[in-house]
Amino acid sequence: MTRRQFALTALAAATPSRAATQQPVFCFFSKHLQDFKYDQLGKALHDVGFGGVDLTVRPGGHVLPERVADDLPRAVEAIRAHGIQVPMISTGLVSASDPAARPTLQTAARLGIPFFKVGYYKWGKDVAGTLAEVKSSLRGLVELAKEYGITAGLHNHVGYVGQAFWDVQPILAEMDAKRVGYYYDFDHAVVLGARDSWQVTLRLASPRLKMVATKDFNWVKSAAGWQSEPCPLGQGAVNWDKAFASLAELKFSGPISIHQEYKATDRLAAARQDLEFVRRLLSAAYA
Repeated sequence: MTRRQFALTALAAATPSRAATQQPVFCFFSKHLQDFKYDQLGKALHDVGFGGVDLTVRPGGHVLPERVADDLPRAVEAIRAHGIQVPMISTGLVSASDPAARPTLQTAARLGIPFFKVGYYKWGKDVAGTLAEVKSSLRGLVELAKEYGITAGLHNHVGYVGQAFWDVQPILAEMDAKRVGYYYDFDHAVVLGARDSWQVTLRLASPRLKMVATKDFNWVKSAAGWQSEPCPLGQGAVNWDKAFASLAELKFSGPISIHQEYKATDRLAAARQDLEFVRRLLSAAYA
C-alpha cells in the first residue's frame, strides 16, 4: 500500500457515512411532560436517550408568550446543559400582529433555534375567504421570520387549514421556500387520507419539508361513528416502514418530533419505547 492509499483509507474510516450524517435529530414534544421544570426536562430527555426537544412556547406551554424574552433563554440554557438540542419550538403564532410574534422569533433566532411551528388557522364557512385571510396573516409572519432568519413550519392538523396540503400549497408557493414550509404529521395525514394518500401529500410537501411529527392511532367505532384513537408508535394504522423509507429517499435531515397523545402510566418509559422504535426503523431506512 502506498502512502497516499494509506492516507485515503484512514480518512474514509474516520469520516462518517453520508447516511449517518443526514439522520434527523430525535426530539420529544414537551407538551407531554408539561409539569417538568426546564432542568428536569433536559435531564429526563437525556436519560431516556433523546437528542432534542420540541419545546412548547405558547399559552399553557413550557414558555409563556408574554415571558418569552426572559424565560426562553433560561429554558434553553437549562436544557442544553444536559446535551439536549432545541432545534424547534411549537408556538401559537398565526400573525405578525400578535404581540408575542416579534419577541418570540427574535429570541429564538438569537438562541440559534432554526425552526418554529406555526399556530392553527380555523376554517370558516367561506373557504375562499378563509384562505385569503390565512394568506395575508401567514405572509406577514413569514416576513417577520425572514427578518430574523428563522423558518416556519405549517402543521397538517386535522380540522384546521393545511390539513389536506392542497389548501395551502398555492399559498406557500408564493412565499420564500427557505423561510416557510411544512411540519409533516404522518398520523394526521393517514387519518385524513384513510390509507395511502399520505404518500401523495408527502411528495407534495417534500420540496418544503422542514419538520416531521410522529404519532400513531387505530380506528375504533363508537356511538359517534368511526374515530381515531391514539396508540404507541408501531401499534397503529401508520405504515412506518414506508414512512421512514420515504424520508430516507428524500434525504430528510430536519428534526423529528415524537408525540405521545396516548395514555401512559409511565410517560418516560413509554417515550423510551417510542424512541427506540423510531431509531430502529429510521436507522434501517437511512442505512
